[in-house]
Amino acid sequence: MHYTDLLMVPQLVGEFIEPLCISPGFIVGHPQVMSPLAKGHRSRPGLCERFEAFLCGKEICNAYTELNDPFEQRLRFEEQARQKEQGDDEAQPIDETFVDALEHGLPPTGGFGMGIDRLVMFLTDSANIKEVLLFPAMKPVETAANTTGAVGPSGA
Repeated sequence: MHYTDLLMVPQLVGEFIEPLCISPGFIVGHPQVMSPLAKGHRSRPGLCERFEAFLCGKEICNAYTELNDPFEQRLRFEEQARQKEQGDDEAQPIDETFVDALEHGLPPTGGFGMGIDRLVMFLTDSANIKEVLLFPAMKPVETAANTTGAVGPSGA
């Protein structure tokens, strides 16, 4: 499978699989190319050690084992930089500071992301995470508020 084909995976999962995850469930087996900071799967080449938990059709957390091999990480960053040059808006540039930290000996680590914003999104049955953000600068801009000269969503 080519990288450009893998770009469609998140959209397909979001459209066809996530809405079906009503009961608590996990999506595992993410393609390695989609998770540049995650460690490769120990027994399944091409996949990474990552999962996403879902409840009531919404993602509530994302977790993975972080890659701590500086040589592999540099190769992944270089691939991301190539993809960015080819027009991929989500691809990231090489993070030399991070690679330098890895070269000095980052111990095995893992990431787990279940923010309060996702929990509030779930509890309030919000469709978009921007609806529950605390900071007004991060909320969607309302066109009606802009035409009246108001500064923020509350008009304050």
